[in-house]
Order: sequence, then structure tokens, then C-alpha cells
Amino acid sequence: MTAYDYPVVIEHLLVSPEHAYFGRPREGAADVPTTDRAEAEVVAGRGIVGDRFYGKAAHMDAAVTVFAAEALEEIARELGTGPLDPLLTRRNVVLRGAELAPLIGQEFEIRSRRSAVTLRGGRPAHPCAWMDRMLAPGVHAAMRGRGGVRCMPVTDGVLHRGPAVLVSPVELDPARAGEAVRRPRLP
Repeated sequence: MTAYDYPVVIEHLLVSPEHAYFGRPREGAADVPTTDRAEAEVVAGRGIVGDRFYGKAAHMDAAVTVFAAEALEEIARELGTGPLDPLLTRRNVVLRGAELAPLIGQEFEIRSRRSAVTLRGGRPAHPCAWMDRMLAPGVHAAMRGRGGVRCMPVTDGVLHRGPAVLVSPVELDPARAGEAVRRPRLP
């Protein structure tokens, strides 16, 4: 099987033990501790140690969300907002240098420093309406089709912020990392 290596940068590793947006339409975002870690321990079938989705049965196939930094930059450019804080998206792994949509349904590996983690791309990470409130008006709609990929960890390992390699079974186009991918609706 052919594998394609892409140099990427892990810019952020978000770990938060609690939900900030889920189920809070009237109260506003919860003030919960969120850490942008230098490294994050990933456990196969469970997620990122210390994160709100770790070991939760309902999220086993989507315990880790991978997001392209370029997507948020393109959204900011389109909306004319200036830089947007990627940590407010609540995505776990913010990468630079990889198109992510083709990884849905694929097993891929992220190699960082002395460790590697294999993830199975499960489904698109759809944005929630909170994006308009937390980032800027219009982000919710603009983020559709580029909210990242929800993944299940297949192997244990440690991800480190900084230079890394994404090993993909399918060809990716890093120049498309910020583009929205709209999937046709089924009849």
C-alpha cells in the first residue's frame, strides 16, 4: 500500500476536561479550564487523556478532533475579522500543512518527535452555533465543510506541538487545507 508523507506543524493541542458550549444556549459558554499543551497523551479507543471526550462511549469513534489552521485563517479572511483564536473552536489538534477532508474513512498517522499516533478519520466535525458568539458573527456558516475531522485513536502515543509528519494512505493537497468541502445531501 502506498503511503504519502506530508510535513505538518502541530500548532495547538487543546485539552479540556469539561464542555464549554454543549447544552448551554441560555447560560452562555461555561468558564472551564482549557489547556494548550506542549504534548498530549493519546490512548487507543479512548481519546486524549484529560479531555472531556476521553473514554466516553458516545464519542469513541470521534474522541479526537483534528483541524486545519488554514481553515480558520481563510474564514477570517472571508469575513474580514482579523485573526481568530483557534482554541475557541475547541478542536483538539490544530495542524498546519494538511488537507483533512480526504482522511474521512481513512487510517492515518501523525508522527511527532519520538512518538506516532494512528487515527481513523470518522466524520466531519460540524461547527456549532457557538462559533458565531465565541469567534465572530458568520463563523458558524463559514466553518461548515471545514470544521475538521472527528477521529478515533487506533494506537497509543504522545503528540507534541511543533514539526510533525502526517502519513496518509491517500493523496492530499496541502494547498486546499483552508477550503470548504461541501458534501451533496442524499435524496
